[in-house]
Amino acid sequence: MQLDTTRSVDAPSSRATTPHLRAAAPPLTLPKTSLRQRLTDYLRNEGGYVALTVGLDVLAAFAAVALVHMWLDHKDPLGVLPWTWLFIPSVALLMPSRKLYKRKLGASFLDEFEPIETSVAVGALLTLAVIMYTVPPFAPGTRVPAEYIRPSDAMVRIWLAAAVFVPAVRLLRSLAQRYLRRKYRFGKCAIIVGAGPIAHQIITRMTQVPDYGLRPVGIIDDTRPANIEAEGIPYLGTTDNLERAVVQTKAEKLIIAHSAVSDEKLATLAQRAHHLGMTVRVVPRMMDVVGVGATIEHMGGIPLMTLSHADPTGFQFALKHTIDRSCAAIGLVLISPLFLALMLLVRLSSPGPIFFGQDRIGRDGKVFQCLKFRSMRPADPQAAAFTVKDGAAPGGVEGEDRRTWIGKLMRKTSMDELPQLLNVVKGEMSLVGPRPERPEFVELFEMQIRRYGDRHRVKAGMTGWAQVHGLRGQTSIADRAEFDNFYIENWSILLDVKILALTVLAVLKSAE
Repeated sequence: MQLDTTRSVDAPSSRATTPHLRAAAPPLTLPKTSLRQRLTDYLRNEGGYVALTVGLDVLAAFAAVALVHMWLDHKDPLGVLPWTWLFIPSVALLMPSRKLYKRKLGASFLDEFEPIETSVAVGALLTLAVIMYTVPPFAPGTRVPAEYIRPSDAMVRIWLAAAVFVPAVRLLRSLAQRYLRRKYRFGKCAIIVGAGPIAHQIITRMTQVPDYGLRPVGIIDDTRPANIEAEGIPYLGTTDNLERAVVQTKAEKLIIAHSAVSDEKLATLAQRAHHLGMTVRVVPRMMDVVGVGATIEHMGGIPLMTLSHADPTGFQFALKHTIDRSCAAIGLVLISPLFLALMLLVRLSSPGPIFFGQDRIGRDGKVFQCLKFRSMRPADPQAAAFTVKDGAAPGGVEGEDRRTWIGKLMRKTSMDELPQLLNVVKGEMSLVGPRPERPEFVELFEMQIRRYGDRHRVKAGMTGWAQVHGLRGQTSIADRAEFDNFYIENWSILLDVKILALTVLAVLKSAE
């Protein structure tokens, strides 16, 4: 028997909705949907995400304990092994305390790795403490036979097994989720409040980066957005129509961007969204200075936002530069055989120098020679000049493809960038930072791109936050500036380590 899901839904009203608007709103009739379609929508909206994650964590912890039980086939006269099953609930209770089941925008496996390992280690210690308190010890002076199971031996083995199994299962889940988001646009439906450039930027970011797990399904604002058809996102009416928009789109997220709507009405809108079970996110008015370290405090009932600040001239960046130069020097020594082999292959591939130096803009607008292995043959003087597309950064193969065979290989693996380790040792660059650009393009971009010049507050880097997010080659320079300034304002050594780890994955992808 097929369920009849046709129903007439009256849009819920709020105190902010006037009587004549409520009377004018006609009932919204939803089309019939099959059980298969409802199941598809549930999965595509990532329904059951938390329950699935909890189940996978418990399964991984269970596998770790079961493996150790199979591993330890010794005698267990004290009854240690039955108590080791307490490790599973211990981990399951510790994971939420580290916010490992809270959905975060753009969260990656690297963000979860440290909290997972900490939870596993603390869970093993708690279980060992319970066992030591509960299991009766041998009498003093009694020699414990070697074949008997000791509590510490059992828990160390469980800890080591779980330290591999739990993050491995999390990694597989993360890879599967990323694949489904990119291939089939899995994610929560989101409604955006606002009709200006910030709302447009949010929609563009959600569309371009499905890893955030948000799908824009409509815009509401008291002013109809201009060129809304070009966005491909429907206009769902004014803010008074929130309830009808939610029923129509099944949205679970509300993002309040900059809007001409009054703050009082936006606050009421957020309360109405909460009553509908939506998660509300707000773009702060001063978004350029709000970093990940910003905190909210309260003075009575008034919220105060404390803004964090990374000082490029402070001791933190001085420490970063010292670490960069040391690591670059060590890296050059370790890869010296590869470095010398590439020098020889470049020399044999075609006439010309081994290194290719190009003027680039570094910290405080200073010009330096950015080094690369030469990957191309000399240019034809008669060839037409290359022109960069509007809004895109130069890079990749510009104009005629003159790459040598070793040049193609080096560019594909990013090995042509290795001589920049010499720039890092000389103090002209950092391992991580904004990628440097040519002087002629910098002058152009500073006039056209908002906050482009702010990226020169720090040294240029061999890799950067923008590059590990796919902004390499001829990609949007405005997006690069946005990512670079985010990196500067939220810098930490851990963020550098994360970017270096992501770089290893990024260079495995094909590049020009």
